[in-house]
Amino acid sequence: MKKLFIKYKSVIKFILTFLLVYFVLSISYKFYLQWSTGEKYYPDYLTHAVANQTAYLLHDLDYRVQVIPHPDEASMKLIINEKYVARIIEGCNSVSVIILFVSFIIAFSGKFKTTFFYILAGSVLIYVVNLVRVVILSVGLYHYPWRKDILHTVIFPGIIYGMVCLLWVFWVNRFSNVKQIR
Repeated sequence: MKKLFIKYKSVIKFILTFLLVYFVLSISYKFYLQWSTGEKYYPDYLTHAVANQTAYLLHDLDYRVQVIPHPDEASMKLIINEKYVARIIEGCNSVSVIILFVSFIIAFSGKFKTTFFYILAGSVLIYVVNLVRVVILSVGLYHYPWRKDILHTVIFPGIIYGMVCLLWVFWVNRFSNVKQIR
């Protein structure tokens, strides 16, 4: 058994580091959600910001957009040209995806400075791509509401998770301290 632990030390270290970072960030995010609920930034600040930024970008695309608090649940209603298109919930703010990304990068960390800036740049990129994803999804739901299921459950999650996977592969191949097995 000891030989197995020695042989797979780097794998075990990766798994434990990933789980620890993921757990700490997820618990921190849960506390953020509990304490950030308020009337000014409903349902929470980041979800509110994503809803308003989505409306701003849609407005720039010449859509008449309203974003209003949902009366029955913790979300924002997105209305395009007087048509209720979607609700923007906490899961639309990309934080859970960023937590997953950060946990992986730290588990495969490289030099501190490189790791820090890659996490920062990757998180900003994920946030921006997610925002564009929400905008395109909203336009898609406005024009093609019968395609809701494939747009929301297949295509657009594939875009965001595919990009995160590419960021991970780039990180491991370019910057991490992982020794290649030959």
